[in-house]
Amino acid sequence: MERAADSLTPLLDGIQAPADLKRLTREQLPLLSQELRDEIVRVCSVGGLHLASSLGATDVIVALHYVLNSPRDRILFDVGHQAYAHKMLTGRREQMPTIKKEGGLSGFTKVSESEHDAITVGHASTSLANALGMAVARDALGQDYRVAAVIGDGALTGGMALAALNTIGDMNRRMLIVLNDNEMSISENVGGLNKFMRGLQVQKWFQEGEGAGKKAVEAVSKPLASLMSRAKSSTRHFFDPASVNPFAAMGVRYVGPVDGHDVQELAWLMERLVDLDGPTILHVVTKKGKGLSYAEADPIYWHGPGKFDPATGDFSPSKAYSWSNAFGDAVIELAAQDPRTFVVTPAMREGSGLVEYSRAHPNRYLDVGIAEEVAVTAAAGMALQGLRPVVAIYSTFLQRAYDQVLHDVAIENLNVTFAIDRAGIVGADGATHNGVFDLSYLRSIPGVRLGLPRDAAELRGMLKYAQEHDGPFAIRYPRGNTAPVAAGTWPTLTWGEWERVQGGDEVVILAGGKALEYAEKAAAGLSGVGVVNARFVKPLDEAMLRTLARTACALVTVEDNTVVGGFGSAVLEFLNAEGLQVPVRVLGIPDEFQEHATAESVHARAGIDAQAIRTVLAELGVDVPLGV
Repeated sequence: MERAADSLTPLLDGIQAPADLKRLTREQLPLLSQELRDEIVRVCSVGGLHLASSLGATDVIVALHYVLNSPRDRILFDVGHQAYAHKMLTGRREQMPTIKKEGGLSGFTKVSESEHDAITVGHASTSLANALGMAVARDALGQDYRVAAVIGDGALTGGMALAALNTIGDMNRRMLIVLNDNEMSISENVGGLNKFMRGLQVQKWFQEGEGAGKKAVEAVSKPLASLMSRAKSSTRHFFDPASVNPFAAMGVRYVGPVDGHDVQELAWLMERLVDLDGPTILHVVTKKGKGLSYAEADPIYWHGPGKFDPATGDFSPSKAYSWSNAFGDAVIELAAQDPRTFVVTPAMREGSGLVEYSRAHPNRYLDVGIAEEVAVTAAAGMALQGLRPVVAIYSTFLQRAYDQVLHDVAIENLNVTFAIDRAGIVGADGATHNGVFDLSYLRSIPGVRLGLPRDAAELRGMLKYAQEHDGPFAIRYPRGNTAPVAAGTWPTLTWGEWERVQGGDEVVILAGGKALEYAEKAAAGLSGVGVVNARFVKPLDEAMLRTLARTACALVTVEDNTVVGGFGSAVLEFLNAEGLQVPVRVLGIPDEFQEHATAESVHARAGIDAQAIRTVLAELGVDVPLGV
């Protein structure tokens, strides 16, 4: 695409593929980085995308593409929302406005989207194991490409990343690991490794600088011996003492910390490190939100903002009341009422609505970092000692702790409540983030009880019930908004008891949670169509099901979950076991991954929105007016 002669991005305009970057001099790289940041700000200001993380990683990405030869060399990102500059440098600049829109670019890296995307990624802490596998494959096949993984310090809190590092050090395969240290995931980082990296700047060797560093460099590689004088403004120390450095203790060469925004020195360093034998960590210190003053000042707020004015940072934040807000408000009150209530989260304080809770009850709040398995098993330990922990977690991330739910919580019937946010289709984040499997994988675990609240009041009632009764409970609710309820609202519910919300026995629709909203719209004004708020999936309301099976001409189950092993399957299993004969139509998310689009669009495509339900009702003989 031709651009005007007075373009504000003349260097970026000339880059259609990484090979074009090689024509630039190293002195031109800072200007290219600035042009990329300007373009990222422009795109995010109208699209409401991941801003601060992409700004912070821009210089690292420019240096990597300047030194490596993608797609032959493999560049991996963990997590992919930091990779906007990578997308622009690999031929996708003109498509950037389509990110996270139906038919457009993914918000993350995706193998099927570009040959330059080495891995498909939405969950953190996966890049190092992938990089290890690629390095092993390279050597096994006698090939000679390079492997470089960019992992944020937040992702390094994940056990999978640390386990991969342990094996990487043992296998000793050639690869470059760029540790992007901005002290953040979405929230502030937590844990021992974060404290270690923060403590580097006060170590005596770090302060003394060049002399000891040169000796350490010479011990690694003679060509690197001059590095301290060439790059001393950004590179303070190279060292390998296992007594000081946990990476060295794992057998991984460590270099740094270095200035992650000095793109010229980054390129100079990477040229010399990428071909060293064995694995090397290059620890770069970056600023999340780099180059945008208001994003630098508040990178949490600007992690994924809505549309905004790039000149001023002004935008109108949503004043809607979200399901996450509803959960956060409820659990603050629960903790005030019961000193045994304790909330655990895997690095999702903001997303799970826990900012105010963490301030109101700081001594009963634990953020374990991006380590979902640790969150669940730590909650099990709390329950074993008399607490009533609530694990606040997204549906898609709870998948990573399935074994811990089964092995550490359910076997001993422990008092752990799972507050499962973003259940069902989430929309723009796509296949890696859709929470459409939790009903199926949790329903398979003995003793876990499952609830689907229709609104904030039912959410509060279910939370209260779970905190007052023994055993594991799971309460799932969607992304989006709900109507607020007054403080102190605690509806009395009996777990496993459904609710008739519309009479009619010709065809009865059974739905809970988000799906109930569609069911009520579909049934509105239709004679003979009943609707049941099937708010409990485990146990089912067996008494009502028996009655419906004997009185209704047909049943329709609707769920915002895969049709494989979900709510509809549970109904069919029960009817079969009871020998009850009634036609049942099961509507849910098809057995295939759903790509990013609005949740409403995906629901329509999947056949669970109101119009799709009406089509099924018509097929079952209901008189559905045309065009309605």
